[in-house]
Amino acid sequence: MYSESVNRLLEQWRTSAAPLERALKGEPGADWPEARENYLAALATLFPAPPAVHIADTMLAGQPTSLITPSQAEQPAGFITPPRPGQPTGLAPRSQPHARRVLLYLHGGGYASGGRRGYHGLGGRFARRLNAQVYIPDYRLAPEHPFPAAIDDAFAAYRALLADGAEPASIMLAGDSAGGALVVTLLRKIRDAGLAQPAGGVALSPWADISQSGGSAVSREGRDPLCGVAFLNLLARNYLGAVAATHPDASPVFADVSGIAPVMIQVGENEVMLSDALRLAARLGEQRVRVTLEVWPAMFHVWHLCADVLPEAERAIANAAAFLLGTQADR
Repeated sequence: MYSESVNRLLEQWRTSAAPLERALKGEPGADWPEARENYLAALATLFPAPPAVHIADTMLAGQPTSLITPSQAEQPAGFITPPRPGQPTGLAPRSQPHARRVLLYLHGGGYASGGRRGYHGLGGRFARRLNAQVYIPDYRLAPEHPFPAAIDDAFAAYRALLADGAEPASIMLAGDSAGGALVVTLLRKIRDAGLAQPAGGVALSPWADISQSGGSAVSREGRDPLCGVAFLNLLARNYLGAVAATHPDASPVFADVSGIAPVMIQVGENEVMLSDALRLAARLGEQRVRVTLEVWPAMFHVWHLCADVLPEAERAIANAAAFLLGTQADR
């Protein structure tokens, strides 16, 4: 179904994730920290940053964070240049102009793995297409930090951007898989706290129902080359502990989503999470949230990461960026 280069990349991706499943099962000899670190290193190798971006290490609300910006030639007037090696890191000083776009990107990994190093490729592509600063924080992971630590960290990161003086209308959100669900949950938390909403959010292959109760958990099982229900159930238990999988903060398909910023959802037709994305889009629309849904034929879980070898990935990223720029124009 896919090209040889895509199949080769998928096989390497699957192989790098296998030790995570063994660690989640508690198999003898499985080393959880080692499995997580090796998987993250594999992501960084398989999905490297594109050319013409600058990547700096910084901190956001106490979280180690990658700050990705397009090259100087692409930056708009008023854009804040990130610190160079040897300079202090951190958010741009308040005295700088804030005529810049900011994307807060929340990585995937089932709330248990992944990290900023593995998302420099996708983050760099968004930085270039949006001409924006892209922040990718290393939010805390389970099992050391179970539900709702990831949510709390995402909310803290958004508040840190506001505290630094970034205008809400200049801030955009995006995330994939668990991070895609976090985008919607973060918008709800922002609403409940009485803070200004960002311009909009994009959820890529969102894990919107951590209970796996959607029909595609059966109908698409075995068709997605990356994601299976048994592995998702392991990740859910690892993250939730005794918390119900239907908790609205864990599964936004069961949440009150009214009053949040516009959302785009992109999902692959082969994903076991397909019906979750459809249900989430319906819930957003029913509760008067502007929503755009794209179902990509034959695509798999978070195919966006494969933009180096998969044209559909680059086109999906372009659509997502156009949506986010449109939400900013509407503000």
